Amino acid sequence: MPKAGPPPSVFQILERHVGRKMIAILDPSYGFEGTLAAVTREPPGIWLSDAEVVTLRSTIAQPVPQIVSREDRSEVFVNLSSVQRIEVLHEE
Repeated sequence: MPKAGPPPSVFQILERHVGRKMIAILDPSYGFEGTLAAVTREPPGIWLSDAEVVTLRSTIAQPVPQIVSREDRSEVFVNLSSVQRIEVLHEE
């Protein structure tokens, strides 16, 4: 039986997704969407290129948050200590 090593760290998991589109949610109604360009350990964060600020909204009838507005940003650094959730988006 092969030995199982330690589980991958958050940084290792994020580094596997460099170049993929993702969204980082900072609070229930605000986040950033863009292409993961780099992962930094000091300070812990991610760089998103081709980024957009997204506003999310949910209602009683539609409890899953939906993007209701976008605002262009070129490149943005997101500190991981302020992120609630990160989602890797699948290409359509």
